[in-house]
Amino acid sequence: MPLKLSEVILSISRELKNIWQPKLLNKSFRNRFFLSMAILITVLLSLAKFLVYNEKRPGTEIYDPVLTLFTPVDVTWITFFLLYFSVIVMLVWLSFHPEIFLLAIQSYSFVALFRLITIYLLPLEAIHTIIPLRDPFVEFFGDGHTFLKDLFFSGHTATMFLFFLVTTNKKLKRIFFVVTILVAICVLIQHVHYTVDVFSAPFFAYTSYRLAFLINSRDRNS
Repeated sequence: MPLKLSEVILSISRELKNIWQPKLLNKSFRNRFFLSMAILITVLLSLAKFLVYNEKRPGTEIYDPVLTLFTPVDVTWITFFLLYFSVIVMLVWLSFHPEIFLLAIQSYSFVALFRLITIYLLPLEAIHTIIPLRDPFVEFFGDGHTFLKDLFFSGHTATMFLFFLVTTNKKLKRIFFVVTILVAICVLIQHVHYTVDVFSAPFFAYTSYRLAFLINSRDRNS
């Protein structure tokens, strides 16, 4: 007989408990995990406050020969479907892999920190033909504020590529690689980012991943 939904949920809960309980009882992992969470929250809050300030800063609109080849098209819903689908899938998968979850947290902290630094050092104006990428959930639940000048580098593209780097599942790797390309195309089609913002994003994501990987290797071996 097919399992009831409640039984499936209970079974998954037990499996997650069996996976996470030994890890959290380990002092080294516990300290690394909660410290990494605290750093992630701090960096994200700092980035959020900085982006509010950054919207008021004067910047430079640069000439982008690629974007001049076509008029922008609004693909907001496609972009956010790809993003939210990927985030949900990744979080579910990571919940069964504590060490990789920790690696992902640290990697994303570096991505956010790099974005804060690069946006500060290279203030840019949004492309004059931009169709703002308005998050449908923020629009519905929040105040609808959309950042336009958080440009160099593309956080959406970097995040998707980071998912590709972090996961060890071959099928998910292929999916995230394709999604990275699709998201990159979408933000360009909508003129949300300059071409350089998108093409540089994977390099920052890879650097962030390698830094987090090295930190974890050192901590596990100490």
